[in-house]
Amino acid sequence: MKKKNFRIIAKEVIDLEIKALQTLKKSLDKNFDIAVDAIVNCQSKVILCGVGKSGIIANKISATLSSIGTPSFSLSANNCSHGDMGSITKKDILILLSYSGNSIELKNIINYANRNRILLIGITSKKNSDLYKNCDIGLITPEVKEAGLNMIPTSSTINQLSLGDALAISTLKRKKINNSDFKKFHPSGSIGEKLKTVEDLMLTRNKIPFINENKSMKEALTIMTKKKLGTLIAINKKNLTSGIITDGQIRRFNSKYASLNNLKVKDVMTKNPIKIEKKTLAAKALSIMNENKITCLCVYSHKKKSKTIGIIHVHNILDRKIY
Repeated sequence: MKKKNFRIIAKEVIDLEIKALQTLKKSLDKNFDIAVDAIVNCQSKVILCGVGKSGIIANKISATLSSIGTPSFSLSANNCSHGDMGSITKKDILILLSYSGNSIELKNIINYANRNRILLIGITSKKNSDLYKNCDIGLITPEVKEAGLNMIPTSSTINQLSLGDALAISTLKRKKINNSDFKKFHPSGSIGEKLKTVEDLMLTRNKIPFINENKSMKEALTIMTKKKLGTLIAINKKNLTSGIITDGQIRRFNSKYASLNNLKVKDVMTKNPIKIEKKTLAAKALSIMNENKITCLCVYSHKKKSKTIGIIHVHNILDRKIY
């Protein structure tokens, strides 16, 4: 038996799905804008429901909406006819997904939504379907060729998923959700780590290696040894940051002077050290350190750049596996 190159089949499937997405892109109309506005202005929950593979897509879209701060959950179409429709309230938005729009399991849900004046968004491929005729906002996913016998939901579910993602991201941008907002819903996992800010990881208060710029280098070396950071933040009499000293600078000065003990901190320090605002992503801080070939940054709050409230060291970031 001749060995089959399955990559050819894989490419055919992917090509079909790409073509389906291109068709979907061209089909978007004003109803999409209306649907986004409805989701943004929803006073309660966005509930999704579908049959079969569409139900799986509904689960994913619901999870994405919840992840951006839009309360959402999905329901089983079969269970809705056995009591779960009690989960849907008049202030909710109901999104039903069905490629044909005529799935028997959805009829009871459509009737329930219409009877109770629950806003219904229908995602289907047929304008003459029960779903499209009875929904408040209709979103059409074009009829497409499926991979595998032209029957297995592939191209159609890719379109449903992409349309759901488009709704979610449009909602995110309409609500002006930023990294700080997004982080509240993702405190753990790889996304949570990527969203860590400098404020989350910086050293504060007595852990900051402060020293007055007029102190002797002898005292500075004692503090540097005690703090074990290889860095000192120099401050003036107003407690404002005036410079920074690193162990690398000290080694360079040692090669020029017989003793550092007679020098003051301000004689050795680098003036105007690089600073970063506390709300900056830790990944951005790491990038700044790499670009400038340094190992730490002074941290300030808002526009008070001269007042150091923390120090972020490269190891504070790398230890959290943020690269």
